[in-house]
Order: sequence, then C-alpha cells, then structure tokens
Amino acid sequence: MEISDRNAGWRKELREAVKGKERTDIPRVKMPERHPADRVKSQRLEVNTGLTAGMAQQEARRCMDCIQPTCMEGCPVSIDIPGFIKNIERGAFPEAAAVLKRTSALPAVCGRVCPQEKQCEARCFYTEKLKKEPVAIGYLERFAADYERESGQAYIPETAPSNGIRIAVVGSGPSGLSFAGDMVKKGYRVTVFEALHEIGGVLKYGIPEFRLPNRIVDFEIENLRRMGVTFVSNFIVGMTQTIDGLKAEGFKGFYVASGAGLPRFMGIPGENANGVLSSNEYLTRVNLMGADMPEADTPVFRGKQVVVVGGGNTAMDSVRTAKRLGAERAVIVYRRSEAEMPARIEEVKHAKEEGCEFLPLTNPVEYIMNEQGRVKQVKVQQMGLGEPDASGRRSPVPLAGSEYLIEADVVVVAVGVSPNPIIPDSVAGLDVSKWGTIVVNDETMESNLSGLFAGGDIVRGGATVILAMGDGRRAAAHMDRLFHTQERP
Repeated sequence: MEISDRNAGWRKELREAVKGKERTDIPRVKMPERHPADRVKSQRLEVNTGLTAGMAQQEARRCMDCIQPTCMEGCPVSIDIPGFIKNIERGAFPEAAAVLKRTSALPAVCGRVCPQEKQCEARCFYTEKLKKEPVAIGYLERFAADYERESGQAYIPETAPSNGIRIAVVGSGPSGLSFAGDMVKKGYRVTVFEALHEIGGVLKYGIPEFRLPNRIVDFEIENLRRMGVTFVSNFIVGMTQTIDGLKAEGFKGFYVASGAGLPRFMGIPGENANGVLSSNEYLTRVNLMGADMPEADTPVFRGKQVVVVGGGNTAMDSVRTAKRLGAERAVIVYRRSEAEMPARIEEVKHAKEEGCEFLPLTNPVEYIMNEQGRVKQVKVQQMGLGEPDASGRRSPVPLAGSEYLIEADVVVVAVGVSPNPIIPDSVAGLDVSKWGTIVVNDETMESNLSGLFAGGDIVRGGATVILAMGDGRRAAAHMDRLFHTQERP
C-alpha cells in the first residue's frame, strides 16, 4: 500500500476518533533554545535545539487535518502539510520525511529559516478561525528532517529513467537546488554550476551557522547528489563559460538562479571609510571563510562598537554575528519603527536576548573617520513616520535638528542587495528590467529566450528561501512541459 493510501485511511480514523475541541485545547509547543550567555560564545552553536519526539507528537496532535487545508495555500512549494504532520502524530517519522521530500529538496533548511509565520502558519485554521497560535509547522518540518538525517537512513526520492537531456543550473542557492531536485526526478541530466568554492549559495555564505549549520545544508546537497545531480564549483557562467558555450557542449535547457550578490549602499558621506562594509562581505567572510577562527586566511576586524544599518533578517544575522565576534556594543539602526521591521519576530527576539540594541526611527546620514581613515562615529538623524509607501509601510520622514553621533569602529550596511549582473550582461537579447533583474513570465518563469528560465533573487531582487524554491519548482514544471511539447510531432 502506498503512503498516500495509508494517509487517507488513518486521517479518516482520526477524524472519527478525536473530537476537535480536545486538539484545540493543547498549547503550542515552545522550541527549546540554548541560553543566550552560552550561544553568543560561538558562531557555530545553533540557537534552537529542536523538538523531542514527544514534543513533536504532542504538537502534531493539534493539527485538525482540515478537509481543505488552507495552510498548503500559504506554502510556495506545496508541501502536503497535513500528510507529514499526521505521520509525526502516528510516530511514523521516516514517512513524514518522505512526504516532505516529495515536494521540497531542502526540508531541514526550510524548517529552520523560512518565515512560516507569514506563510503556511498564517493560513492555519487556528490563526484564521480560532484566533489562537497556529500549529508549529516549521518546528515539525525541522523535526522530521532532522530525525531522518540522524537516523542514518535518508529517503532518496525515486527518479525517472534518464531521458538524456542535459540541463544547466546557474547557482547553487535554494532556487537552483529546488529546480535541480525536481528536474532530476523527471529524468533529466542536471548539472549545477556554482561560482564559489562551496556548494549552497546564500545558504552557506549568507546565513550564519547559529541559524543554519553548514552540515545541514551539506546533507541536503548530498541527497541531491545521490539522486543524480552533478555539482561543479569555481565555475562562473558568463565568464568561465558562456550560456552559448554550454549550449555548444550539449546543454538544452537553462535555469538561472545566480542570486542578488551585489551589495547596496546608501550614498552618504564617509562610505569609503575603513570599517564600513556590506553585510554580504561581513557575513561571507565569517560564514564561508571562517573569519571568526584564529587561523583564518581572511580575517575580519572584530569591532568593539558595531553599528548595523537595516531591519531585515540579514541585519539581525550581522548584529548577532558582531556579538559573537566580541562586540561590547552591537546596535541596529533602522529608519522605520520596530513594528515595521521585515525581520522575523524570532530573530529580533534572539538578538535582544543576546544583548543587541535597537535604535528604531533612526537613519545614518554620515560616517565620520579618524585621521587614519577608519570609521569612528556614525552621524544619525531621528525619523518620524509619514504616509504609507508602495509597500504599505509608512514612509520615514527626517526630523530637522535631530542629528547626533554614535561611536563605531565597524559599520555593517544591510539595506538590500542588487541582482548579480554577470548573466544579464553576458546573454545577448535577454530581457532585463531597469533594476537589473531578468524579466520572466510570472507563471512559467521562462525568459524571452526560449529554453532559458530564471528564478529567485535574480528575478525578484531579494526574497525568502521558500519563495526562491517555489520559483525553482514552477520553472521545472514548465521546462519539462516545454520539452515534452517539442518532442511531439
């Protein structure tokens, strides 16, 4: 009997045997965490420690197994959420992981870094109908994936017989990996080209190990290898070899997921001072190059007074990294109110627990250098909130005469990124927006050039891991459809 058939049978039994009120009275589980005083001692000590089997099963019992699961409508990769959760409730943990892997190439990653509170959990029956805390879908996803990994018996999804068609993926971040996983299942010969020396893209260089350990990413990548995906590192498509060159080598389809690795700055005086750097450089040096280690070949200056500009998850990662590098004072400077910060609530909570300070409604206007050209102070200006902008958030308005100085020997600018320009600049005739993003059909993810698809940050200009993965899945479905159409007489 297939897992899906068993799922249908025991779902019916559970609905008949358990009253809804009993489930709704169970309190939401709390994720165990390391104490702040312990976790700030290491860049590589994960903050959340995961649920026990008993905690996971208790939380899984809260799931109402809705006939029309609206939680799935909030999931960009269409995970069978009730299916995997009810397997956890039954104690069928490997089957829960198998359900996840049908649609997600990175379940252990998503369970850690995806904003479930804005997606699947926001559409949970508890949230929408009962006005209670939603089922902890992200925690349960992490539990199932971690259980499988730690059991040593990884489920490898089945793949169709090879059709011989070679597909090139540019970039090994979440979008590229998601696309690769779906395409290799369909029988394509998939090669992922990565510009850096490590496979994983932003999962490796952009997200600190205290949130997403590298071993977790490596395990997910190894699963894709076992499915048949080939990975090539230190290979810059557009420089090492062009798209046309890869076509000449026999590649028939292309998925560009090269990300948005070009940092943005604010264009204010003093940005050329030593000690002012982008969050990209700061996090990459630490996460990918081990700059926090004594023997590091590419060390980073360990500031005592660190100012981080921005309010997103990257800003939280940066300010928390600064604390782990020994900063006596690590400060978030954000031009809007704290309520409008785009960072996950959990990340803000963790940052505060670790001693990071927050200065909302504050914006830098100048970086002041010492005689040696190193930043020593940040001149900031207090802000008020005006009318809502295009994003729906109220626009920050400078308050005249409110400037003051903050001491700083390191400033990390985390105000966004721009798309990597190498592919857009190297492919003749490719339709590119004024922001440098590749223009695609929103439904199919195909560009104006037949057979060239794109997704993730190179299209969106900056997005979450799960949205990038959704792009990859959608592109895979439509590229497969394209090849099937071409084969018809």
